[in-house]
Amino acid sequence: MFSQLKQRFGSPLSVAIVALIAVWLIGLVILPQLIMVNYSLKPNLLPGEIGGVQDQYTLSNYATLFSNTIHLSIFFKTIWSSVLVTFLTLVVSYPLAFYLAKVATPRQAALCLLLLIIPFWINEILRTFSWYIILAYKGPLNALLLELGLINRPVRFLSGDGGVLIGMVYAYILFMIFPIYNAIESLDSNQVKAARNLGASWLRTHYRVVIPHAKPGIATGCIMTFMLAAGSYAVPALLGSPGSRWFTQIIYNWFFEGGDWNQGAAYAFLLLIICIGFIALVMRVFKVGLGDIAR
Repeated sequence: MFSQLKQRFGSPLSVAIVALIAVWLIGLVILPQLIMVNYSLKPNLLPGEIGGVQDQYTLSNYATLFSNTIHLSIFFKTIWSSVLVTFLTLVVSYPLAFYLAKVATPRQAALCLLLLIIPFWINEILRTFSWYIILAYKGPLNALLLELGLINRPVRFLSGDGGVLIGMVYAYILFMIFPIYNAIESLDSNQVKAARNLGASWLRTHYRVVIPHAKPGIATGCIMTFMLAAGSYAVPALLGSPGSRWFTQIIYNWFFEGGDWNQGAAYAFLLLIICIGFIALVMRVFKVGLGDIAR
């Protein structure tokens, strides 16, 4: 890697690039995770007790999750809901990505991409709060449905996980569209035409030609969407009802309301382990490596 950078940029600039990458990895990725693991293995003690007899490594913070049935159910619900968000985002994003890459003219693709990107110039909390207004009991969506005669009375969209799922699909759709779009764009259009000319239906063409070529992009989009959904706090906090708590809200409570950073670190590390396991599973299912995802 360094030799390739040296040939392209020269020695001084290559050293600077490698040094910046090392600082970023060590200072912003590795050290915070190590500190979190260290916190998670220590009991929550008073300042005067730190360094004393009770200040020893223990797995009790991890055992708390498995002994607390409410937190454990929220943990599994968060993982399942994140998988569902990933699937729904993929279903919405794939047709749009194919249209942008292979069907739309350059002018149409540019306009569509602009319309997708402009809302993301606004802060995520404001975008999420706009969905809170849209999905409210007396919001514009219910007013429209009532006006069209599709419903007899307003629907409580925010009473369960429905509002959270909608908000997350909207919030993370670009993280799914762009990797798939980049993968499909590199596909030779003649392969699609050849499949159609040989009598393959559109469904079979996508299954046998387009999707195998776009696997790295699909895997990247799924990984990014799942990790963002599993680690989201703003969307479930604004769009979720009291009975639809997210695991990140439990972690937040441990840190900032309960004051137990050790317990919060243990919960956060368990969530990180699940996310890493999901990445490995997706890579195995799509049969792609880290090099394919990093393209």
